[in-house]
Amino acid sequence: QVQLTESGGGLVQPGGSLRLSCAASGSFFSINVMAWYRQAPGKERESVASISRLGNRDYQGSVKGRFTISRDSVKNTVYLQMNNLKPEDTAVYYCNALAVRSGVTGTLQSYWGQGTQVTVSS
Repeated sequence: QVQLTESGGGLVQPGGSLRLSCAASGSFFSINVMAWYRQAPGKERESVASISRLGNRDYQGSVKGRFTISRDSVKNTVYLQMNNLKPEDTAVYYCNALAVRSGVTGTLQSYWGQGTQVTVSS
């Protein structure tokens, strides 16, 4: 099983910055993809950014040029550097990991963190 521990959320003014962290722990063979999702009240959860084991990155169009996803494979940690934050970025941000649980079976499973609140307001 994989546990995801998130941190870094908070209240920030428009134009400010935050860095989210998500550390994976527990029993797993490898993590293929780590990603950030977000969900605002009354809205569907949406993808924000992802990074593969090989370092390929994908971003939602509205955050391109402002957010940067990175990873530390040794620490099994993914980061989301958020710059020039806007009120519309306000949401609960969730970490997600697609991990191989066992090197024997090669089974892939998706895991979610508990979420961290990001509020952008003046």
